[in-house]
Amino acid sequence: MILIIIYMALGYWATGKTIYANSVLIGTWTGIFMKRVIMGTLLGWVLIPVALFKRR
Repeated sequence: MILIIIYMALGYWATGKTIYANSVLIGTWTGIFMKRVIMGTLLGWVLIPVALFKRR
């Protein structure tokens, strides 16, 4: 269970660093948060390595 929470947190972070980098997000805080969590969870296996690579 803890690994799932860590994976979701890393996916959320990676979504912000890759898909939504240099973007202005318009909407409710809840809507933006849920969209990033869902996209990070579903695409985390791709986004996390890309975000780590972009970080360097």
